[in-house]
Amino acid sequence: MRAGLMSAIFTLLCWGQVALADTVLVVGDSISAAFGLDTRQGWVALLEKRLAEQGFEHKVVNASISGDTSAGGAARLPGLLVEHQPNLVILELGGNDGLRGQTPAQLQQNLASMIEQSQDAGAKVLLLGMRLPPNYGIRYTTAFAQVFATLAEEKQVAFVPFFLDGVGGVPEMMQRDGIHPAVAAQPVLLENLWPTLLPLL
Repeated sequence: MRAGLMSAIFTLLCWGQVALADTVLVVGDSISAAFGLDTRQGWVALLEKRLAEQGFEHKVVNASISGDTSAGGAARLPGLLVEHQPNLVILELGGNDGLRGQTPAQLQQNLASMIEQSQDAGAKVLLLGMRLPPNYGIRYTTAFAQVFATLAEEKQVAFVPFFLDGVGGVPEMMQRDGIHPAVAAQPVLLENLWPTLLPLL
């Protein structure tokens, strides 16, 4: 009987430790899925390593899928929130919407829904802004970039204006396809979001 009681107490303590561990959920596309790389080289893996090195006990869940759009992310998010119950959601989506010429209004609607769902679930949100190459035209690229800034202000969420700063358009930072960040870019991506992420932890 005593052994059974001790076992029950031990189980409860273990559950308590799991419950106390904060979860960071990353919902993104190929940039966060480390397309073309070993996933251990990607910025999300580097984030997990840095958190551990700095004494944070956060669990990092990378729910990023290469090729995903904001619509795909919005469809997947409810299940992810239930499954992982994150304290912080990092949204890195929109690039594929832009490359496919989808309307900024639709992008804004999808991201707004994701932010609201995350907040309703009790999670903080970090929105990572994207920009498009100039060949998409000044009108479209300006409207696209404005979506992220507008949402950050309206929804009062932490915001990195351009996640690919110092990476996008820099040949040595990109893979041969000129679209996906190379290994050398991954620490830069982490540094781009770290100062904004740190106060949220």
